Amino acid sequence: MTRDNQDSNNRASPTNKSSAQKTPFDRNSFDYIVRSGLAGGISGSCAKTLIAPLDRIKILFQTSNPHYTKYAGSLVGLVEAAKHIWINDGIRGFFQGHSATLLRIFPYAAVKFVAYEQIRNTLIPSKEFESHWRRLVSGSLAGLCSVFITYPLDLVRVRLAYETEHKRVKLRKIIKKIYTEPASTTLIKNEHLPNWFCHWCNFYRGFVPTVLGMIPYAGVSFFAHDLLHDVLKSPFFAPYSVLELSEDDELERIQKKQRKPLRTWAELISGGLAGMASQTAAYPLEIIRRRLQVSALSPKNMYDHKFQSISEIAGIIYKERGLRGFFVGLSIGYIKVTPMVACSFFVYERMKWNLGI
Repeated sequence: MTRDNQDSNNRASPTNKSSAQKTPFDRNSFDYIVRSGLAGGISGSCAKTLIAPLDRIKILFQTSNPHYTKYAGSLVGLVEAAKHIWINDGIRGFFQGHSATLLRIFPYAAVKFVAYEQIRNTLIPSKEFESHWRRLVSGSLAGLCSVFITYPLDLVRVRLAYETEHKRVKLRKIIKKIYTEPASTTLIKNEHLPNWFCHWCNFYRGFVPTVLGMIPYAGVSFFAHDLLHDVLKSPFFAPYSVLELSEDDELERIQKKQRKPLRTWAELISGGLAGMASQTAAYPLEIIRRRLQVSALSPKNMYDHKFQSISEIAGIIYKERGLRGFFVGLSIGYIKVTPMVACSFFVYERMKWNLGI
């Protein structure tokens, strides 16, 4: 090969390299799905670990645990409940049920973020298709996918958190207890359903209100986060909120069709406000769900140990406290959900960037 040919090839190589780099990133590829799932799982685990103590107290309030009912309804009660847990169980008491939480939250968050990315990419393939309802639908469907897969683990987590006897609670014992509890009479009466299936459905107790609650929760969460991203990237806020990138990073971002990353404070604020909005929208149904999940454990004079319907549980809640009963623990919910969702979205966005997606 002559020197002229070598020089010609050398001059062509940067062009070829540049052309290769400009290949659009395939968001439907297996590699993208795995990486986005990993980012989602890690973000969810970090967020749940951050707020695990508050989550334990909130569940005790929501389920009207007899030892903690007197503390519900105020921030002072929150502090008193925390003291009660600390005195009786120590720091371990704040993380009771957290192992089940992590077992559930990693696949839950992974599926949720992967589903959102894929559904959003389908409904909004380009800027021309961008609309509020498409964002809402994408978030809602993503939430439904994730909750269906991981709901049994959520029920086990709630049962673990509900236990207040001062001894170590074994996961296997809780699972066995749920399975052996009386199954729904509606399912039992169906001759075509095997007995084991009826008892397995105990792990989906409270699933319907969860699904109903997930529609506004996940939808509003993703919608609000995307909307706040748009606001913070507007010309007025952009100089202060958008992270400055080097020329190479900016070129890579454009090639991979990544959105401009926000600064840490802006990302945390958008995530926190999105969490507050979604929590408010879905909280009444969350109260009903928690009560359904522990209904078989409640005192006989309140529930008769029956598998109750959504309307029956709603009636009991209203009879006990009126409309206010559907928002018991909401202040704790705000305190909990703001850092949780902020952490989740922040870690997810940064993980995506570090993983090259």
